[in-house]
Amino acid sequence: MRFAQQKGMSVAQNLSRIRESLGANPVKLIAVTKTATPGQIEEAFECGVTEFGENRVQEAVKKQNALPPRMASQVNWHFIGHLQTNKVKQAVGKFVLIHSVDSFRLAEEISKTAQAKNIVQPILLQVKVVDDESKGGFSPDELRHAFPQIHALAGIEIKGLMTITPLTADEKVRANCFDGLKDLRDELEAKHNVTLTELSMGMSDDYGEALSHGATMVRIGRAIFEG
Repeated sequence: MRFAQQKGMSVAQNLSRIRESLGANPVKLIAVTKTATPGQIEEAFECGVTEFGENRVQEAVKKQNALPPRMASQVNWHFIGHLQTNKVKQAVGKFVLIHSVDSFRLAEEISKTAQAKNIVQPILLQVKVVDDESKGGFSPDELRHAFPQIHALAGIEIKGLMTITPLTADEKVRANCFDGLKDLRDELEAKHNVTLTELSMGMSDDYGEALSHGATMVRIGRAIFEG
């Protein structure tokens, strides 16, 4: 099931519509602020949004610093974009969750930085379930191999998995991507006796489908801020 974007709607109207489609499902809405103005972010907050996502570290820090004090203490920031290793020191400790850890090298760098800062950084491991040259992430087999090493790293906490579906109109491809992530999560939990609570999957065009396949987090930007 896909939800068509409605033109000419305010942030509040868009959020009302999205929440209606999410229903009573236990899913966390991450409002992606890539194109959002400070005023739009504040409007979303006034509508009850406390989880915001950014895909660039410098943009996120800029927006974090611009928040009014009444918002800053209540807002959680998520990093959802490709994280370069040279940006890790800026990112660790600034985000409640880094969704896009796509290599052992990156996980190792986050681990080192978190230990140096004497904190634990929650992360998700990004998986490219369906082959797509335009997307990053572990293949399922790569993650099966690397998971024990990543799990053994100090200073990080693996909260779950994340994926981005290929840009396609084929519902079966998207369903295979969502189901594949959930199945891989279940497999890793059983094999390694761990709890991986979060499945971050679904964006503006496919969050309804992701929800029906077990998403616990949806990352929605355009459908909120570009109505």
